[in-house]
Amino acid sequence: MKPYKMDNIKVLVVGGAGFIGSHMLKMLHKSGIHATCLDDLSTGYREAVRYGTLVEMDLAHAAAIEKFFAENSFDVVMHFASFIQVGESVLDPAKYYQNNFINTKNLLDAMIIHNVNNFIFSSTAAIYGDPQYTPINEIHPKHPVNPYGRSKWMVEQMLEDYDRAYGLKSITLRYFNAAGADPDGELAERHIPETHLIPIILRVAAGKSPHLQIFGSDYDTPDGTCIRDYVHVEDLCSAHLLAIEKLLSEKKSRQYNLGNGQGFSVKEVVEEAGRITKRPIAVLVSARRPGDVPVLVAEASLARTELNWHPQYSSLGDMVAHAWAANKKLS
Repeated sequence: MKPYKMDNIKVLVVGGAGFIGSHMLKMLHKSGIHATCLDDLSTGYREAVRYGTLVEMDLAHAAAIEKFFAENSFDVVMHFASFIQVGESVLDPAKYYQNNFINTKNLLDAMIIHNVNNFIFSSTAAIYGDPQYTPINEIHPKHPVNPYGRSKWMVEQMLEDYDRAYGLKSITLRYFNAAGADPDGELAERHIPETHLIPIILRVAAGKSPHLQIFGSDYDTPDGTCIRDYVHVEDLCSAHLLAIEKLLSEKKSRQYNLGNGQGFSVKEVVEEAGRITKRPIAVLVSARRPGDVPVLVAEASLARTELNWHPQYSSLGDMVAHAWAANKKLS
């Protein structure tokens, strides 16, 4: 990939008050890139926007979004504004199709009207559905099994159509399990309710929850618990930064998995959290949850090859330690 001069570009970070978006704003700032954060603060936090300019706006209001683009110019738009709770998406699919698909369409339509033709989309491994093989590469069949995954896959298909029809170029980044926190301790992961494993475990370590519930210990894995691929939020953000450079220099739409290519079991994460925090982690083993698969691991060599992406915090210890330090500092 040819080096691209990134000076003076303007980036809009949609959903920048959330976990990954707030870390992205900090990385853009450190890279000398001017960023504006657009967020309705429905799940994000005003105080998490420590870098860039916050504009409070709801993507459901198409006319307001179009007016915003008429009054501002951007070179790249980054999208972090999806709802992410799988269980909730099953109970309330309308909420997910409205926010994750229709609101994203509103954003893309405003971009097209105002000739903003570079888009970076946060997608998910949930688009693949139940894995037919693992590690999962980008050509794995797409059969999402819940409204969350389907809403993301619908956006990916829309992006393909908008590229052909309108010349909108995009890079789609399919996350596996985002983890960790800002190594400086300025930013942390906060979801209500919290559904991610590491922060749930750390709540137990901090005495805020009585125990961790493990759903199933009889899977066909070395210790019987599910194995997942965790990737540090800083490494996710570095992939997005590289994606900006690639998109602006090559003007081609692409899709990449983001993962470490190795998995850790639930028990391994619990043990590492106990080691890092030096606190006991009480565990309650329950029955399996419907839909959980034994192993989900990414094949992410394409991002390494084409984006020149090299994760800096691939150890589980780094992810847990950074999350623990940030949570203690900010709680």
